[in-house]
Amino acid sequence: MPYISQLKAIVGAEHVYVDQESLHHYGHDETEDFLFLPDVVVKPSNAEEISKILILCNQFKVPVTPRGAGTGLSGGALPIHKGLVLAMERFNKILHIDDQNLQATVEPGVVTQYFQETVAAQGLFYPPDPSSRGSCFLGGNMAESSGGPKAVKYGVTKDYVLNLEVVLPTGEIIWTGANVLKNATGYNLTQLMIGSEGTLGVITKIVLKLIPLPSKDLVMLAPFASSEQACAAVSAIFRAGITPSALEFMERDAILWAVDYLKLDMVLTDTDQAHLLIEVDGNDMDVLMKEAEIIYEVLQEFEVGEILMADSAQQKVDLWKLRRNVAHGVKANSIYKEEDTVVPRAALPALIKGIKEIGGKFGFESVCFGHAGDGNLHIFIIKGNLSEEQWNTSVIEGIKELFRLTVALGGTISGEHGIGYVQKPYIEIALSKTVIDLMKGIKKVFDPNHILNPGKIFE
Repeated sequence: MPYISQLKAIVGAEHVYVDQESLHHYGHDETEDFLFLPDVVVKPSNAEEISKILILCNQFKVPVTPRGAGTGLSGGALPIHKGLVLAMERFNKILHIDDQNLQATVEPGVVTQYFQETVAAQGLFYPPDPSSRGSCFLGGNMAESSGGPKAVKYGVTKDYVLNLEVVLPTGEIIWTGANVLKNATGYNLTQLMIGSEGTLGVITKIVLKLIPLPSKDLVMLAPFASSEQACAAVSAIFRAGITPSALEFMERDAILWAVDYLKLDMVLTDTDQAHLLIEVDGNDMDVLMKEAEIIYEVLQEFEVGEILMADSAQQKVDLWKLRRNVAHGVKANSIYKEEDTVVPRAALPALIKGIKEIGGKFGFESVCFGHAGDGNLHIFIIKGNLSEEQWNTSVIEGIKELFRLTVALGGTISGEHGIGYVQKPYIEIALSKTVIDLMKGIKKVFDPNHILNPGKIFE
């Protein structure tokens, strides 16, 4: 690796890693059990260093994989072609909070929850809240346009980004937009970067829009006799004129495994086959109580059990802790494959029914949960007692059929996790050849030598 000495000259020898422990750590993320060892890990601290690194890597045709906190679920930060991992954890500063214009300028290595809590202390709100918010970086959220429970009312990451400082794969440093709420000046390069999974540029500064922090909320947990009934209730809530600040779906096994993982004493009745976790927020408790009453009335039209209204701040925390640990509970129980489907809300009952039918056809079990208010279901396909042959053949065919169903229902194959490495084989189910070719053309314009996060989204 003739370029190692030059990397050390750019960032300092102490920020260049070739030891096996570091290579192993940066060779995996939270995507199943994949491991791809890079040749070297580099930790720059400013845009100018990244520019020099990318110019050098272009010279030697070295693949570069940008990496945030490594919490991704589609393999977007896996160095599948070896090369260099560009670790962004030194970009960890909140540079400025503008409480007059409700904006903040941050570096991409800031942890999402830390940023949320920092602005909340000033009465401000940054809503995107992925389940990994306690560890994920804002830069990674940009790469995937992350969502989370609050997206149903407040939108996803892309809805809060005003401007980005980006280092292009060829080394140029640009700002993509302006720090304004309206911008019709040419193509929207800011939004092009959001969700591009680190394939078009390396984000080094982010200007985010903030909103006032709601001061009050109500949380309820509603059990249903079937997943289809729970999913059908979702659309009905919105048709009644209510937009919850969160509306989460959990089927029975999702809750049971989370309860087991957290060592809780919660007991489900035999009729509790699925739950909706519903939150409304605002600044007037009388308004929230009225919204809760309307939701309660709507739910009575379905096979709903006894609805729990959280009666304390701690009970709210406990209910959200249960929801945020569903994935950990599933992962602790079995090898799995995770899919991230999204359909129009009213199609959720057909999707959940189809998921179970496809599982029966191809011989696998699944556990479903997710952001039902957005029509976004996370599907954990459980290996259980399946043989390796079944796991690598019939399950794959089942996933294809699952995605074809999702698209037929008007949806697509990823709502917030991205395509990355693991969903790449399925992208042609969701997108036409013309659309994929357009995307490949954009990639070539930005990255003519194809060094930046190669092998992600498409070949």
